[in-house]
Amino acid sequence: MDGPIVAGTDGSESATKALLTALRLAASFDQELVVVSAYRRAPTGAGLPDEFAHLLTPLSQVEAVLEDAASRARAAGVKATTRAVEGDAAAAILSVAEEYEADLIVIGNKGIGSVKRFVLGNVPSKVVHNASCSTHIVHTS
Repeated sequence: MDGPIVAGTDGSESATKALLTALRLAASFDQELVVVSAYRRAPTGAGLPDEFAHLLTPLSQVEAVLEDAASRARAAGVKATTRAVEGDAAAAILSVAEEYEADLIVIGNKGIGSVKRFVLGNVPSKVVHNASCSTHIVHTS
């Protein structure tokens, strides 16, 4: 393995399990880990109804998730870069993997909650079907 490993996380238990696997792989292969977390802002002046507010991920929450990932990487002795990317989680992971010319993408198999999955699609499925590099799906349930 010659290129970095990209891992997507939203801070969930499932994503954290996948992140820990990515950290072990990065340490084993002595590769950089690039951790990606996507966020969505409320459209300006849109007045989003409360029942859809859970579909948004504030940047501050993503920054906290990425800081936790960076801390875990430091503790594991892994060189890590973190990226907060606005938009769809799968597109963010794929874009960063392309940008860094990743050799591997690591992601959990659980996807996202039922309402989000219905509205936004299944992130692991989108990543696997569109990645230009190898993918490692971590069984997280």
